[in-house]
Amino acid sequence: MELFSARDTLWRDALASVVVFLVALPLCIGVAVASGVPPELGLVTGIIGGLVAGALPGSSLQVSGPAAGLTVLVYEAVHEHGLRVLGIVVLSTGLLQLAMGALRLGRWFRAISISVVQGMLAGIGLALVAGQVHTLFDGRSPGAALANLTALPELLADSARDPSALAAGGVGAGTLAVLVCWRFVPRRLRTVPAALAAVALATLATAVLDLPVQRIQVHGLLAALRPPSLDDLGYFGDVGVLGTIVAFALIASAESLFSAAAVDRMHNGPRTRYDQELMAQGAGNSVCGLLGALPMTAVIVRSATNVQAGARTKLSRILHGGWLLAFTVAAPAVLGVIPVTALAAVLVHAGWKLLSPRDVGRLWRTERGEAIVLLGTTLAIVLTNLFEGVLIGILLAIAKTAWDVSDIHVDVREGDGTGPIEIRLTGNATFLRLPRMLDTLEAIPHGRPVELDLSALRHLDHACRTALMGWATQHGGRDDTPVRVSEGAGI
Repeated sequence: MELFSARDTLWRDALASVVVFLVALPLCIGVAVASGVPPELGLVTGIIGGLVAGALPGSSLQVSGPAAGLTVLVYEAVHEHGLRVLGIVVLSTGLLQLAMGALRLGRWFRAISISVVQGMLAGIGLALVAGQVHTLFDGRSPGAALANLTALPELLADSARDPSALAAGGVGAGTLAVLVCWRFVPRRLRTVPAALAAVALATLATAVLDLPVQRIQVHGLLAALRPPSLDDLGYFGDVGVLGTIVAFALIASAESLFSAAAVDRMHNGPRTRYDQELMAQGAGNSVCGLLGALPMTAVIVRSATNVQAGARTKLSRILHGGWLLAFTVAAPAVLGVIPVTALAAVLVHAGWKLLSPRDVGRLWRTERGEAIVLLGTTLAIVLTNLFEGVLIGILLAIAKTAWDVSDIHVDVREGDGTGPIEIRLTGNATFLRLPRMLDTLEAIPHGRPVELDLSALRHLDHACRTALMGWATQHGGRDDTPVRVSEGAGI
């Protein structure tokens, strides 16, 4: 029985690895092209994600590789500093992740507001769509997300007068149509992943019709690798590069660990050990950096495919890395016939799913404060960059939480008009609620004694204490009516 179970598990893992490989192949290439690096580097990262990160403990079923979430950051880093900087940045990212895992910081990533994470993904999705629409017409994106968005009308106007751009746009639109409609084809055909089917059909149509569209430029695996050298250590003196390293580490770690939490909800197997998973991601990124490849994260699309395909152990993700390696070594020339616009369409589709407008609408109806954090994070990413946008999102989440917990109630009891006025404050008195609290107190009539009871307050910050004492002194001094203040032991 145990032998049969082991064989069954091996068979299921092998089948799942093939399915994940077919899903990962176009995404690895597409992310690399969108990042402005040779397509082979995306495949290298996918291989390392399977063979290195996949073999290490942490999460048993989630799959790692180049992710659309870091495309914008990678493109900006390569555009600003050149391709040589990529190796040292990714290597430093991996070492930083290893250190965070060793310090047991992995579990703390779960403390980040889910609205900030959703806003981050939406911002990435919007930036990805805005940039890849230009590539869809074989154009070149201006660079930053806001510039890409504002340049879209000009792109469409120019493309309408260019037959080559129209041909590329037609292939891209057809690829998008296949991606969107693939779920409606017969079940037997749906065993082929939508992304692979769409890219294959686009490649076939381009070849048969001999369309004048750009193809992927193939350099060869060894020629594409750019390991860092000692001269690259000088980049550590650049503040911008150091900021990029921190951004890579934080965003890649957060995306991987949130993906792990999502994957855990999809199966009944062993749960993720977050610190070990963070170290596995760090080890993978360290190897990627040594080879000059793209950074890796755990990717929810591939991970969900792995679970849905029936994988039971980490063998499936290791084997998927093996299939990618075999393809890269045995058939690199296949890359040269793939139209760039087809891969751009795959990423436009992926970016749109990251936007998730339906979820945003649902959140707006139920938790408007969280929706504001989400939209604020998204807008900040578009107006600034990914790292600064996420920091702004975190600050918005902190401000929203501070506002929620600083609720204070002022209960005024005037009695029969002859005794003292009793004022009782309950809740958390912070500077955020200070204007409303003072408006209530300043409306108290003069001429009668006042008893100000603070004993029920759970928290009283310095700003509120100073304001209350100042009000008590001023109110009691105007007509010599005393204001007696009683405080609790914890205030």
